[in-house]
Amino acid sequence: MYKVVTVYKRKPGMDVEVFQRRWLEGHAPLVAMLPGLRRYVQSHSLVQGYRKGDLPCDGISEMWFDSREAWQRAMADPAAATVQSDETAFIDPLRKVVMPVEALVIKDGEIPLNAVKNIEFVNRRPGMELNAFRTYWRAVHGPLASQIAPLRRYEQNHLQLHEYAEGRPAPAFDGLAITWFDSTAAMKDGATTPIYAQTRADEANFLPDGHLPFIVTREREIRLG
Repeated sequence: MYKVVTVYKRKPGMDVEVFQRRWLEGHAPLVAMLPGLRRYVQSHSLVQGYRKGDLPCDGISEMWFDSREAWQRAMADPAAATVQSDETAFIDPLRKVVMPVEALVIKDGEIPLNAVKNIEFVNRRPGMELNAFRTYWRAVHGPLASQIAPLRRYEQNHLQLHEYAEGRPAPAFDGLAITWFDSTAAMKDGATTPIYAQTRADEANFLPDGHLPFIVTREREIRLG
């Protein structure tokens, strides 16, 4: 399956809950009609996450197709023009990021009902070669992070290599780290463990200094048309 992630930020001045309702109730049915779409999930930032200020984005969508070609055909269909036109009513187009990704399951656990989904926006350390970054993230950091006890499921989403082709603009992100927990409390408990401390210390080997941008969300599976 070929997966495409889209990162969304609401229009300036729009209330978060208004954005979420519009995205879910008005926009999702249009996306669900795209030809060849096999699965569609929206992940909405938790409203309580805005208590200390705005977030780097308000949510992501994940779409699955049989192949890259199937995605490209869907994007050329008139239904895609309807989707894109509708987006202008509620998203900031300058902050929309489309990311075809290769999804790698690092910990294949069951996702609990009402789980929280943590999404980290990943870039490699400045000066680090792309293949070295991808290998280290997958083979070294991933297995370490997967040992954090409350973590239920862990996926790395690596940006597809064709997105780095010569002549293309530099990607906004090299990938996404997506983890699921029973609750925000369980996620906070995980951050107190020795393995978490080791995981954070290991970030210096392949990530930029400082915290990665992230959002904590709940996902909504959309019924396809």
